Amino acid sequence: MQVIPIDDLSVWDAAVWAHASGTIFATAGWGTYKARCGADIARLGVSDENGDLLGLAQMQIRARGPARQIYIQGGPLLTDKGERHGEAVMRALLTYLALGPLDLMIVDPARAESPGAVLGLLAAGFAPVTAAGRHTLEVDLTHGLEKVQAEMEQRWRKALRKAQRNTELSLHFLDTVTERLAAFDAFAEMYKALKLRKGFSNNFDASAYRDLAANDPHLVMLDVRDGGERCLVRIAHVSRNRLTDFFTASTERAKVNAAAYLAVWGFICRGAEEGCRVFDFGGIDPANNRGVYDFKRGLTRNVVPSSSLWLYSRTRTVRAVAGTLLSR
Repeated sequence: MQVIPIDDLSVWDAAVWAHASGTIFATAGWGTYKARCGADIARLGVSDENGDLLGLAQMQIRARGPARQIYIQGGPLLTDKGERHGEAVMRALLTYLALGPLDLMIVDPARAESPGAVLGLLAAGFAPVTAAGRHTLEVDLTHGLEKVQAEMEQRWRKALRKAQRNTELSLHFLDTVTERLAAFDAFAEMYKALKLRKGFSNNFDASAYRDLAANDPHLVMLDVRDGGERCLVRIAHVSRNRLTDFFTASTERAKVNAAAYLAVWGFICRGAEEGCRVFDFGGIDPANNRGVYDFKRGLTRNVVPSSSLWLYSRTRTVRAVAGTLLSR
């Protein structure tokens, strides 16, 4: 087994998007964003003695005093041949990283897990951790839009029809870099205000992601206006079979004009047009964010567990403490 850094970003992205489970979280662009936020990025390929590629893993590495945290997001991605060698791939990565006793490795497949990768993680000594917040709601797009509408709650269907009848509301998918930059700047301001209004925080850095978002064709950006005034920006990411709700921000005006319903329906229609099998509503947290949960479950109640986090450390105490913190 050989572990080889892949420094050519175009080669890396071509390999990610050639994979059936490739998503933006494994791409060079997402790695660039994480580097801007302070992580060291290593893009690694694992090949066998014949030079055949078995797997890909993009590492986000952060030093925390005498310890390191190594985070794989959206992977590892195993090739067809690599599916038969998941344990060997994971052990090769562990050997390459030469983890110290205080180091912690976290694998978050982000819905990109495969049987070979899960077996490899288990066999290599990784422990799965899950939490209540690691669930999402999915809409099956394979049976047509009429079926989706038929399964909505009545309140959701009424709100959508209200928005569709409102001639002042307009929905526009953004294609040019110029309009995407402008919309993202508006989104950033609305998102900042939303966090203050709702009293929540996260580590998303809009300024570090701005140009990457505007130039990424796998990000779908949607602008909703009321009487010509922007009231909502919603962003999703698209992979081979899945359109996933990602970020949204709006003004107070969007509370009364049902813009969010129109935007989500726009994503569902877009996903169906692009041949996606699933619209992923991007996660739910009923205990801590009841309003968003109530909005989402009106569209579908098809709850699905998201990927577990997988933890590895040479030291049992490090893994146990991390598992306790991450399961909350």
